Amino acid sequence: MGDWAHGLLGCFDDFGTCIIAWFVPCVTFGQNAEAAGTASSCLIGGIFFLIPLLNIICWIQTRGAIREQHGIEGSLVSDLLAICCCSLCALVQEAQQVKAGPGAGVSRA
Repeated sequence: MGDWAHGLLGCFDDFGTCIIAWFVPCVTFGQNAEAAGTASSCLIGGIFFLIPLLNIICWIQTRGAIREQHGIEGSLVSDLLAICCCSLCALVQEAQQVKAGPGAGVSRA
């Protein structure tokens, strides 16, 4: 099991992604959901982000799918805490992980 390529507070590691997530988070969410396979397209994922309660359910599924694809340690509770306590940071963290590609997580010895 590994860790995220960028920490939860590493939003400014990719300033472009951070700005897009700040102004149009539905776009970043849609891209993440499409990359994780939890939405059939970026547009559908973006629409899911705009629907209350459905957005949280989809976000938890997307974050969990990204964790599984990249072999990142975590749980439903840690995902929910990240989403509820630091939403934009979690969104950017997921986008950075997706951009980094498979195997980008830092492995623990």
